[in-house]
Amino acid sequence: MSRSIPAPRELERIAAAVVRCERCPRLRRYCEEVAREKRRSFAHEEYWGRPVPGFGDPAARIWILGLAPAAHGGNRTGRVFTGDRSGDFLYAALHRAGLANQAESVARDDGLRLGGVFVSAAARCAPPGNRPTPEELANCSEYLDREARALRSVRVIVCLGGIAWDAALKLCVRRGAALPRPRPRFGHGARVALGEVRLFGCYHVSQQNTFTGRLTPSMLDREIDDAKRAAGLASDPFSRRAR
Repeated sequence: MSRSIPAPRELERIAAAVVRCERCPRLRRYCEEVAREKRRSFAHEEYWGRPVPGFGDPAARIWILGLAPAAHGGNRTGRVFTGDRSGDFLYAALHRAGLANQAESVARDDGLRLGGVFVSAAARCAPPGNRPTPEELANCSEYLDREARALRSVRVIVCLGGIAWDAALKLCVRRGAALPRPRPRFGHGARVALGEVRLFGCYHVSQQNTFTGRLTPSMLDREIDDAKRAAGLASDPFSRRAR
């Protein structure tokens, strides 16, 4: 990407390319099937049913990377981490940290705005059983590469889960970073510096973790607060002090 292209415009181009993507037939069939059959509680809604682009601040210093859209979350609403319990947990934490203007994320036109943060996923289609194949993740890696070039201010990547951690490591290697030996392993609270970027490991905000107490609000708050400090975010765009 030419550095003369403004980040907002380039992110719009990436989003358009993601939405048009047909690289993974298995995932496209699954997303379309879910969109047709729907969950009973959302039977009155029109599902998105397509790949889901990233979302957030083009000048972000923190990049939050998840696994993939949820079948009845992002695959329904068309925005990453929107319309499900995982998104409720994540965006509430970003709001507490002053990085989101509201605590809820229910639809892509609900007025949610992020400051200093961009959110996307290693896979852009909802996978069966939340398990994209290595080939499907590789097919999506181009979008991570393009986002990384557009998000020139990013200093911290918060990786939600092991798949996101692995995708971020591979991204940094493709961008010229040398991995330390032994290869950094994922864990909650894991940290590794790779060139100008630091990777933070965090348990995923899935119900499997949040309903069992493996990941609590205070644990996520600490990770986001540490990421803010490491990224040099001196102010909270949506804090009460900034209003």
